[in-house]
Amino acid sequence: MNAAPSRTFGSVSVAMVTPFHADGTVDVPTAQQLAVDLVDAGCDSLVVNGTTGESSTTHQPEKDALLIGVVEAVGERAMVIAGAGSNDTAHAVRIAKSAERTGAHGLLVVTPYYNRPSQAGVVTHIETIADSTGLPVMLYDIPGRTGVAIGDDALDRLAEHPRILAVKDATGDVPHGFERMARTGLEFYSGDDGLNFAWLAHGASGVVSVVGHLAAGAYAEMVAEVDDGDLVAARAVATRTRALVNAIMGGGQGAVMVKEALHLQGRLPSPAVRLPLVRAAENEIAALETVLRQEGLL
Repeated sequence: MNAAPSRTFGSVSVAMVTPFHADGTVDVPTAQQLAVDLVDAGCDSLVVNGTTGESSTTHQPEKDALLIGVVEAVGERAMVIAGAGSNDTAHAVRIAKSAERTGAHGLLVVTPYYNRPSQAGVVTHIETIADSTGLPVMLYDIPGRTGVAIGDDALDRLAEHPRILAVKDATGDVPHGFERMARTGLEFYSGDDGLNFAWLAHGASGVVSVVGHLAAGAYAEMVAEVDDGDLVAARAVATRTRALVNAIMGGGQGAVMVKEALHLQGRLPSPAVRLPLVRAAENEIAALETVLRQEGLL
């Protein structure tokens, strides 16, 4: 058996959707039930108010209400990580402080999007947020969305911060992440469901998953098998979940498609999203339903 990596933020984290009523208001009771279902299914960590939670179109009272509700629902059964991302550093600090007050156990901090700051600006932005609370911080490196990556020198500096402990890597570059993981000592988490097995096989601490809404148990199994050194069995899980990953993340927008899947399962009363996101097209929903049926999820 291999020694398991350190896991400050758990091993299977689900980047939760934010349920909305049909009129667009936040549905906290459904979020609470979903959180309980996910923990029961095998996840040990939840991200609330992250990208999949449509954080760019929810506002502070709503973010607080969701966090309070989810923490109340799962108690200490799972780590609750609050998204604290903004391209306005002062705004991100306000989100972080509010998350700490409302009971979050950790923060997910994405690089500042759209502004295209220098690497010095990226470091200062993240350090300022990390300094604003006593919570442990997971960085979120997703240059395809933000337009700015965390460079090697910047990551080395950030790794020296006492509360910056992990990286959610959605760069798609596992070999580079493997080097950075070894060099910095930071915990790395897969931020791309299609690469979960690859990241775990390279020593990642866990996954932060959208598909985990439907496959938390399978990913928990994958993590356990990698910990046991049984890569053949873990790869079989990856193969088994491939169609589901492709259906949710392959062509559409992850938050949109996973809401449609949860709605088809009856776990989400409404698949409503907030503009500029729109619901999936009828042919996309039909194709998704076919995969869910084939996978025994309907």
